[in-house]
Amino acid sequence: MKTLRPSRVFSLRARVAAATALGALIIVSLVGWYVAAAISRNNILQLDRRLETASEVVVPRAQTFEMFLGSLSRSEAFAITIRQTDEVRASTQPQLPAMPLGSATADVDGTPFRVYTAAVPDRTDVTVSIAVPLSEAQDITDDQQRQVLQAGALAVGASTALGWILGGRAVRPLMRLTHDVAKDPPTPPRKSTGVREADALAAAVGDMLQRVSDAQARTESALETARDFAAVSAHELRTPLTAMRTDIEVLRTLDLSAEQRQEILDDLQRTQGRVESTLAALERLATGELTTDADRVSVDVVEVADLVARDAARTLPETRVRVEADGPVSALGHPTGLRLALDNAVLNAVRHGGATTVVISVARTAEGARISVDDNGSGVPEAERERVFGRFERGSRAAAGGSGLGLALVAQQAHLHGGTVRLESSPLGGARLVLEVR
Repeated sequence: MKTLRPSRVFSLRARVAAATALGALIIVSLVGWYVAAAISRNNILQLDRRLETASEVVVPRAQTFEMFLGSLSRSEAFAITIRQTDEVRASTQPQLPAMPLGSATADVDGTPFRVYTAAVPDRTDVTVSIAVPLSEAQDITDDQQRQVLQAGALAVGASTALGWILGGRAVRPLMRLTHDVAKDPPTPPRKSTGVREADALAAAVGDMLQRVSDAQARTESALETARDFAAVSAHELRTPLTAMRTDIEVLRTLDLSAEQRQEILDDLQRTQGRVESTLAALERLATGELTTDADRVSVDVVEVADLVARDAARTLPETRVRVEADGPVSALGHPTGLRLALDNAVLNAVRHGGATTVVISVARTAEGARISVDDNGSGVPEAERERVFGRFERGSRAAAGGSGLGLALVAQQAHLHGGTVRLESSPLGGARLVLEVR
């Protein structure tokens, strides 16, 4: 089986230094090539000017030079050839080939020469060619190009070193960011380092840490809610479950009459209903605890109240429920939560207060909406009006079999909506529940 080898990892500082070195190498190479070409061209031009200067001395005295050119020994330092048309009149050794007027390069016996040819004044058919080995210019060019190469190498080395030094300073904000994030718990990074990219990364990391923190808080809240749900459920359900177990043991062990058996079965059914309603209420409480402000939307409170009234007309046919409002009233809220609160308020008035008439009034306020639920029931004693909003708290006039969580759900929704809830005396003779949402 082929094993994948891990790729080599380099620090950002090393990458900056390498990028700087590569950039410097490219620039130095381009500049060096241009400078080397310019040096070669300039040295040849200088050599041409020397030959042209020499021709200004030789050409006017061509006849004089003809007399002793042939007697000169072979020279590798220079060459002169005088021609008339295609005939060589005089020449040093080596002899130069026929060349056009002006400067040119010629190969003489395998050695390149730089040649300058000019016509003799008043004798246009006579030309004088003066040449020196091209190596004179090439040696100077090679030496100067070698110096350019050395300077380029030093420039690349210096750029690499500067890239390493300055790269360290450039990545210092990132190192501080890494150090802050690596702490336990992570420290929110500083968002003003003077480096735009580092600031942008710090802002992104800070947002990420905030999201992680929020998610952790939500998770802890969910766990706390689950623990609370389990503890409260165990506490509240212990009594009815114990009663159910006792009834089952009686049915199993005693020889009962039909009337006694039916009485115990009815008690089991009532207890089972109590357990079911308690679990449902606890579930709604737990769901509400996990609701956040981000879930709030624009809600027409009057429309929610109408839905509650129509639903009550089906489930509570002996109770008259009506809605009073001057028009639509909008507020930011949780539609399901508001419906749950009003359902429980109406059900509480009917079940525990014995109300036959319930009026839901909705009014607009400066901060949101105020919902009043009036009934003509037995009401709630003033001393109990705050206590009954607690979990598993029941009023002295409450009917048997309730879970004690109905008004707790209303109080929870008031808190989730940033509002308040209270109980007052109603003009109808019973209780008035006032729920304000913002």
